[in-house]
Amino acid sequence: MKIKLLLSLLVAGALSVSAQQGYKDGVEYFKAGQYENAKTLLERNLNDASTDKAVAYYYLGAIAVHDKDLTAAKSDFEKGLAADPNNAFNKVGLGELALMGGDAKAASNYFDEARKINKKNAKVMVAIARAYFNTDPVKYAKEIDKNLEQAYKANKQEPDIFVLRGDMKAAEKEWGDAAGNYENAILYSKGLPEAYVKYANAYFNVNPEYAIAKLQELLKESPNSALGQRELAEKYYQNDQWAKAASAYGDYINNPNHFTEDEVRYSVLLYYGQHYDESIAIANKLLASDPNNFQLQRIAFLDKAAMKDYTAAKQLAQRFFALNDPKNKYTSNDYSTYAQVLEELGEDSLAVFEYEKALEVNPEKGDLYKALSSAYSGMKNYDKALEVFKNFIDRGDYVTNDLVILANRYQNVAATSENGSEKKQNAINNAIATIDQVIERVPDHYVPVRNKARMFLVKNDNQPSKEMADTYMQVVSMLDKDPENKTKNKDVYNEAYSQIASYYISERDVPMAKEYYEKVYELDPTNQALRDYIDKMK
Repeated sequence: MKIKLLLSLLVAGALSVSAQQGYKDGVEYFKAGQYENAKTLLERNLNDASTDKAVAYYYLGAIAVHDKDLTAAKSDFEKGLAADPNNAFNKVGLGELALMGGDAKAASNYFDEARKINKKNAKVMVAIARAYFNTDPVKYAKEIDKNLEQAYKANKQEPDIFVLRGDMKAAEKEWGDAAGNYENAILYSKGLPEAYVKYANAYFNVNPEYAIAKLQELLKESPNSALGQRELAEKYYQNDQWAKAASAYGDYINNPNHFTEDEVRYSVLLYYGQHYDESIAIANKLLASDPNNFQLQRIAFLDKAAMKDYTAAKQLAQRFFALNDPKNKYTSNDYSTYAQVLEELGEDSLAVFEYEKALEVNPEKGDLYKALSSAYSGMKNYDKALEVFKNFIDRGDYVTNDLVILANRYQNVAATSENGSEKKQNAINNAIATIDQVIERVPDHYVPVRNKARMFLVKNDNQPSKEMADTYMQVVSMLDKDPENKTKNKDVYNEAYSQIASYYISERDVPMAKEYYEKVYELDPTNQALRDYIDKMK
């Protein structure tokens, strides 16, 4: 897959302080259901002066609830209340813990305390409804409906109401209704990241372009949302819009609240966009602190191979393949790229082993058979080169040019077999039969006819024959249809005339031989040696 990237992807440093969202990015990730990322950002920004610790601890506690670490959750909610005793949401959190422990009465008391702190606050009521929903949506269906109704009465346009309704529909896999509720949340609160992200996720498999458009809309409203930036980049990536994905990642990793794995992804995208210098610069930076990172080792090796620094690529490949971790899954491309590197370094015998590994991983990839055959041919193992290429042809997924190569593989076997042997005759007959298939497919092309003439030479133990001469005459006749061929295909004329002349020499027909040597001389009138030879012919 070859894609184009924008050239200015590594522009700009970190965002200015005013553009940072700090812990709020963690809140957005939580609300979008990305709990691990949320925890990372909340903890990263916890001691920042701008962080509302009561809010941060509430969401850390909610993440702990999701992870079933109820002890940590209780501690976080209590820390949140210590930071701000009037934070109603930490009361809701403790209430949810009580519900999960089977103490509905204690939970109700906590919820009542939360309501007293923020009377008629729709967000608090929705949080209580969500606590019931998280605990048991069937058992507490009435409580969920009751609190949502109260929230609606308090504020009909509270976006959280519609987000929870959307989540409830999504849990039932009613994606259309879920998306409709998320769209209402967007309508009542432009720039609410979780609503846009959940909406995009609900629609992506049905209409990816529409989902992407929603995320673009989010970033117009909330341009500094790390969640929005990352989700847009990911959706581009998932939709195979790699150039746009790279551009979006390039913007996103300048946000302080990005993740290391995003830089890894960016390095990969730069590689596929053929920006190898930028890609390997990021990979090397990250490898300095994580030297055994499998994906980074891979991309560094692939970058060097693409940059044609084959010596360095070989060294990096050896390091990459030495990572002994069962979790690491090497691809056919890993092995085949290493094989190509070895071929470039003249190590065809080693390349063969790598191509064979590639085929083990992906036996359905036809190009690997061709590459392995070529490697065998490079090490002059023509029998094996033919065997592998025949296996490829037998699969049935081939084009006319593949038949040309197959004919050449047969010819190589014949040319290196003992004269007069059955092996040689079988091979050259198959070569001629195969090239005849090509001629039938492209009857107006001179190249397969020229190849056939060469095969007749091999068939006759490198001695000229009438069938060889007649075939070369066909080549000349085809080339003569275009006068420009005397210039464009001068070498082919030279070969044909020379071989025809040699045939007449073998037949002791000097006049005809002389006639064709004169044609050779016309192509190169500076060839004095040929002129002298012709003049001496009798």
